[in-house]
Order: sequence, then C-alpha cells, then structure tokens
Amino acid sequence: MAIDFGPFLTLWLVLIAVVIVLAFWRRAVASHEDDTLHLRTADAGTPALQVATAQKLAQIDKWGKLLTALAVIMGVLLGAAYLYKGWVMRPGAGL
Repeated sequence: MAIDFGPFLTLWLVLIAVVIVLAFWRRAVASHEDDTLHLRTADAGTPALQVATAQKLAQIDKWGKLLTALAVIMGVLLGAAYLYKGWVMRPGAGL
C-alpha cells in the first residue's frame, strides 16, 4: 500500500493557513465596528457603514466556520489514514 500523504498534507496545511488568515481578517474588520450600535436593531438610525461591517462580518464568519469544519474533518481523515497505513504495513501483518 503505497500512499503518498504529501499532497494531502500540503492541502490540509494550506486550508489551515486560510482559516488563520480569515481569523486575522475578521479581527481587522471587527476593529472598525462600533459595538454600542448593536444594542438596537438595524433601522434607519443605524449608519450604513455599521450595517455593511456587520454584513461583512457575517460572511467572514460563515466561511470561517465552514473552512474550520472542513480542516478538522480533513485532519481526522488524514490521521486515520496514516494510522491505518501504519497498521497494514507493520511487520507480520502480511501473513
């Protein structure tokens, strides 16, 4: 069983890097938000910039959650495949 985990590991590491970049991007966008305006519902009195910032944060959060879940699932699958390969390739396994 000759499986090269290199491409899968590289893809997983790129995915983790994207999640980290999204976290820093979200932090940068959130720094321009005025939290006191969220005590009210969005109405005509809420500045358009704050509404746009809230919508942008919602989009970043959606992608962040999706890509984080994908990274965790991929990491678990890679770990399971690595352990399975180790189990199959152990000495004495090929009777």
